[in-house]
Amino acid sequence: MSSVFHGAITVSIFGQSHAPGIGVVVDGLPAGEKIDLDELQAFLTRRAPGTGSWSTPRKEADAPEILSGLADGVTCGAPLAAVIRNTNTRSKDYSNLRDIPRPGHADFTAQLKYGGWQDVAGGGHFSGRLTAPLCIAGGICKQILARRGITVGAHIAGIGGILDTAYDPVNVTAEDLLLTSKKRFPVLDDAAGEKMQAAIEQARSELDSLGGLIECGVTGLPVGLGDPMLDGMENRMARLVFAIPAVKGVEFGAGFAVAEMRGSENNDPFYYDGDTVKTRTNHAGGILGGITNGMPLVFRAAVKPTPSIARVQDSVSLSQGVDTKLEIHGRHDPCIVPRAVPCVEAAAAIAVYDALLSQQAIQQKEK
Repeated sequence: MSSVFHGAITVSIFGQSHAPGIGVVVDGLPAGEKIDLDELQAFLTRRAPGTGSWSTPRKEADAPEILSGLADGVTCGAPLAAVIRNTNTRSKDYSNLRDIPRPGHADFTAQLKYGGWQDVAGGGHFSGRLTAPLCIAGGICKQILARRGITVGAHIAGIGGILDTAYDPVNVTAEDLLLTSKKRFPVLDDAAGEKMQAAIEQARSELDSLGGLIECGVTGLPVGLGDPMLDGMENRMARLVFAIPAVKGVEFGAGFAVAEMRGSENNDPFYYDGDTVKTRTNHAGGILGGITNGMPLVFRAAVKPTPSIARVQDSVSLSQGVDTKLEIHGRHDPCIVPRAVPCVEAAAAIAVYDALLSQQAIQQKEK
C-alpha cells in the first residue's frame, strides 16, 4: 500500500482532508518508552492551520486521540493508533474539481487512476492535511531519539529567493537545531523572516503563492546507521520526506553543488579529534555510502508553491473534452513552507529512528 512505510517500524497513514478523521498506526515501537503528550501536541501545533497570515484560515485543533499503544503514557508493545478528528470542513468549495482539475495538483491524475471515485473534498488523501498524522509518528520518534542524545531540527532556508542563515554543516549543535522550535515563523534570522512574510503577503495580494526551501539537521548520530544501496540513509530519508505532498526535491550536504566541484574540493578531509574521527568539511552531509559517518546529517527539501491559488487559471473540462478556465474557491495557504518545517522534522525522525532500530536488531543477532 502506498500510504505505509515498512521498516523496523511500520507507519500507516489513513484518512482524507474532509473525512471524519485522519490518523496513523505505528507498529514496532519498543515497549517502555514514555511519550509526553503535551510535548507531542506542541509539535503538532507548529504544523496546524490558522497559525499565521501565511496559513490557511481553516481552524483545526489537531489534537490527537490515542486509541491504543500507550498505557499510562508509556508504550506498551501494542500498535500505537491515533486519530485527529476533522471539525472545520467546507467540502462544497471543491465540488467542481472532479471535472475541472487544478493545475499543479493531483486532481487530474487521481481522476484517471481512480475513475472518479476518489474523494476530491479538500484534496482527499492527496491533501497536505495528511501530514498531521505523519507528525504524530515523527513527534513520537523525536522524543525517543532525544532521550538517546539525537536531536532533529529544521528551519526555513528560503522563501521566494529570500534566504535565511544556513546551518554550519560541520559545527551545527543540538541547540542550533532547537532555536526555531518555539518561533511562530521558524527562521534563524528574524530580519530575513520578516522579508519572507512580506513576500508571502505580496503573493497573496496578487492571488498567487510562493514555494521555498527547508533545511534539516540531525546531531548526535552514531557512526554506522544505514546500509549501502537501497537502504542507505539518503534512501530512507528521501522516501519519507517525499511523503510530504509539496516536496519536489531533496539534497544532502552540498547537494547539486557537487556537480561543479573537483574531487579535491568535494572530499571531506578526515582528522582525529581526540579518539574521534571527524571531517573538516561536510559536503557529504554526514553520510558516506548510505551510512552515517558521525558528522551532522544535513539536508534540504524544495517545497513547491501552493497550487491552489485564487488567480484564474487555464484548465480543461474532462466531461466535455474542451479547454476552460478555473477559478478556485476555498481556504488555502499562500505559502506552505512554514507549516512544512515540522513535517520535514517528523519525516527525518522516523527515518533515523527506523535506522537505529534496524542497527540494534543486527547487533543483537550478532551477539
